[in-house]
Amino acid sequence: MAIKTSELNAKLFGKANKRRAVTPQEAQSAAKEQAQVIELAVAGQEVVQFELTRIAAQDIESKTFVFSENAREQSFLNEHALSDVLATLKDKGQQYPAVGRRSEDGRIEVLDGSRRRMSCILAQKEFMIYVAENINSEHAKFLSDVANAHKPLSLYEKGKEMQAKLASGEVTDQKALAKMFQCSEALVSGALKAADLPLPLLQAYPNVSDLGRPTIVKLHKQFYKLPLEQQAQLIERCQSEAGFVWQNTSVQGVARITKEVTETLESWIDELLPEKPSQTTKVDLIKGRASYSRKGSSLALNLKKLDDQTVEEILQFVKSKLG
Repeated sequence: MAIKTSELNAKLFGKANKRRAVTPQEAQSAAKEQAQVIELAVAGQEVVQFELTRIAAQDIESKTFVFSENAREQSFLNEHALSDVLATLKDKGQQYPAVGRRSEDGRIEVLDGSRRRMSCILAQKEFMIYVAENINSEHAKFLSDVANAHKPLSLYEKGKEMQAKLASGEVTDQKALAKMFQCSEALVSGALKAADLPLPLLQAYPNVSDLGRPTIVKLHKQFYKLPLEQQAQLIERCQSEAGFVWQNTSVQGVARITKEVTETLESWIDELLPEKPSQTTKVDLIKGRASYSRKGSSLALNLKKLDDQTVEEILQFVKSKLG
């Protein structure tokens, strides 16, 4: 079940802090009031101290980066995919600080809050994040995974997680994946197909999270019926210097943009499909006397038992039609 941001912060900060919050409501209040220092028992184990850090909008990209094992595909985060966060951010500012750790080069690695980070970049707003000095990789993954629970991942992102489980040997087939991820085998199949698509093809859309299984399955089928050379040409079209495909549409609204992008990709695929070889059609006009075969725009006549006059008349007729 989806977890709201407020509930998520309660999970992250509800263990303990210097204000000794003992209820989820108190924990939510502490985070929202942006206490300068919070103590958190990560994964219910080691207590780690987080200090609130404020980063100016122009410094966010240079001073922070997103945890490499974050399941969320960062290239999908644009103004359409982040519309829910941007609306609140522009009106009320960042409500809950993100969570991160200090890296060896002094930058801040964002563990929880990649959507808030990008929203602050797009809106040119200050970014707030609780930063700890000592968080190991296991705990970093825990914080990142719990944080992603409140905003469902796209089929592509789910598929990438499933591919990783198959590659690691944790599961061996789609049935086992369905049991592990508590979903249908049809959804597993769709997610794996999404993860099998080239990233530029999905970046063509304004909000990949809006793409359902039928759209993904159809796109997968269309893409992989193209020969390799034509697949590369399609990907190249999606990576135009003019920007992503969705950025070059004239319509408004995510639903309409998504529909236009789909139609554009389908038309490009149709253009790139190699022409099917023409089939030869053979027809008997008069048994034993006249037959013809046709292949595309070519016609071959086979005539037997003709006298000279008939031959001359036929040739003159052909000449009058084609000459």
